[in-house]
Amino acid sequence: MPAADTVLTGARVRTLDPDRPEAAAVALRGGEIAAVGDAADVRDWLGPATQVLDLGGATLTPGLTDAHSHPVWGVETATGTDLSQVRDLHGLRAALRTADRTAGWVLGFGLDHNAFGGRPVHRDLVEDVLDGTPAFLRLYDGHSALATGPALAAAGITGPRAFDQRSEIVCDGDGRPTGHLVEHAAMSPVAALAPKPAPAERRARLRALLHAMAATGLTGAHVMDLGDGDVPALLATVEYETDLPLRLRLAPWCMPGADEEALAALVALQGVHGRHWRVDGVKFFMDGTVEGGTAWLDHPDCHGRGTDAFWPDPHAYARAVRHLDAAGVRTATHAIGDAAVRHVLDTVAALGGGARGRHRIEHIETVPDDQLKRFAELGVIASMQPPHTAYTRADHTDEWSRRLGGERAGRAWRCRDLRDAGAVLALGSDWPIAHHDARRVLATARRPLGAASGGRALTGLMALEGMTSHAALAAGEQAVAGRIAPGCRADLTALALDPVTAAPDELAEAPVRLTVSGGRITHRDGV
Repeated sequence: MPAADTVLTGARVRTLDPDRPEAAAVALRGGEIAAVGDAADVRDWLGPATQVLDLGGATLTPGLTDAHSHPVWGVETATGTDLSQVRDLHGLRAALRTADRTAGWVLGFGLDHNAFGGRPVHRDLVEDVLDGTPAFLRLYDGHSALATGPALAAAGITGPRAFDQRSEIVCDGDGRPTGHLVEHAAMSPVAALAPKPAPAERRARLRALLHAMAATGLTGAHVMDLGDGDVPALLATVEYETDLPLRLRLAPWCMPGADEEALAALVALQGVHGRHWRVDGVKFFMDGTVEGGTAWLDHPDCHGRGTDAFWPDPHAYARAVRHLDAAGVRTATHAIGDAAVRHVLDTVAALGGGARGRHRIEHIETVPDDQLKRFAELGVIASMQPPHTAYTRADHTDEWSRRLGGERAGRAWRCRDLRDAGAVLALGSDWPIAHHDARRVLATARRPLGAASGGRALTGLMALEGMTSHAALAAGEQAVAGRIAPGCRADLTALALDPVTAAPDELAEAPVRLTVSGGRITHRDGV
């Protein structure tokens, strides 16, 4: 064979290729894997310009992919004070008292619903420490926020409003807004006024974030949004200035009310691309969140909420999916509650066998036994985020569990049950909802937290497959990704510990020796 550009040796290679599960050396050329073999094969791959990297006993795997992330949207929303470590109202008030002002606003993100100690989310709990400064605080789920009186006044919000989506400006008995804004349409009036990073800062923050993601072993991400439509221009500008450290696959949103013209525009976007990014797929919302009372459930939650879909007419959602499927477009649908999951599965079932492998469901936080086997039967990919379990508690005293009640909380994040039922299971972080560190995703999949801790964990191999071979299946890239085999894309991750056999706690902190995306070294430590 022609000389390789780069040869990686001195490693235990977990190929995830059934034809050759393990190897000791890999040759890369032109952004692809040219050869896989043993140490004795290396001399046959060398040329005068070949770079040889000794991985010093690290474990080399296919490149890790975050199957659900929001890196572009996240660099805007994760602005201001990080509230993710706030545990109670006292801590929240202390954090806001000293929070930086950004263009005259206090911005915050990552606030846990549990910090309110069971109280309703209300601006009266924090306004006195802000001295009249408008504040916009995003709760961790990304589907709700707390806005103070001055922020509401700036947006002209004085009472309830009607929305096409299941969105709500929460008001008290007198019609006075509490500041709790639920779902995107309700948050948008205030979010539109909140200060945002300047274009140059936004690009710099995006590059820094993607480099930080690569440093955890990530080589790619399935991006579940397209922002306000300016993301292709943003990514094109970044690639004009430099390279993207990760390969990004982006899915623009399709929201309720989308007509044939809107669907045609989504179809036309497919395939728009740069060097390391591509629009591929469409993202839907079938419901919201459990904590916000907007998850679509077969039976009401313990507050009497959760019996409505995000799409006022669920059949309109089904028609939109059918339109896109006929055009060969992949879809991903946010469905957290059992009724939402059931409706998406029913929608795909009506499409027929030709839709197998083309559609996926995101989150799947609670699902009954009778729906598990349907994922494999219909070829629907399950896309789940194990780090979300950290927002719940094993004793079910958290807001998520209390909303659902014991029975439904007892079937939380059933990753292993879905795998055992034969489903393709892709894993991700949902950053900025949870940290983007790929090692934490793998570790938490093997040791679920909170309400999911009583369930069965994934094996080390299952977790690794969730960020490699199964992530490739979820993107329809199984022919070129998710394996270390000749002809596959040179996306590779080298960890100091074996991610299959290392203890979850050790894996979460394992040094990342090398990250390679499309043959480009995007992170290197000690190699």
